[in-house]
Amino acid sequence: MASVTELIGQSVWDSNGVWVGFVVDIRVVKHKGELQKSHTVYGLVVSSVRAPFLLGLTRERQGRSSWLSRLLARIVYAGCTFVPWENVVDYGGGEVHIGVLRNELNRV
Repeated sequence: MASVTELIGQSVWDSNGVWVGFVVDIRVVKHKGELQKSHTVYGLVVSSVRAPFLLGLTRERQGRSSWLSRLLARIVYAGCTFVPWENVVDYGGGEVHIGVLRNELNRV
């Protein structure tokens, strides 16, 4: 699997070849109780505006978020699309291809 830094900024294309946007954030699930803490990619946040400052906006070290960061995230993430990881067909070379149509995706 590509690292998080390789996925950020890649162009996302739907199954018909329609451009969806750029990967601006990655949602992960943290696995607790293991010897080494591991994470699994849950999905991608895609925006038509390339904004690298979105990464980690709503997360703090302890996994909590303040009311201010939630409000800011609601404003900044307006118009972003969520792509579940199981819909990703191919990634690499600066592009992510998904197996669903753009209009089938949900807003963040």
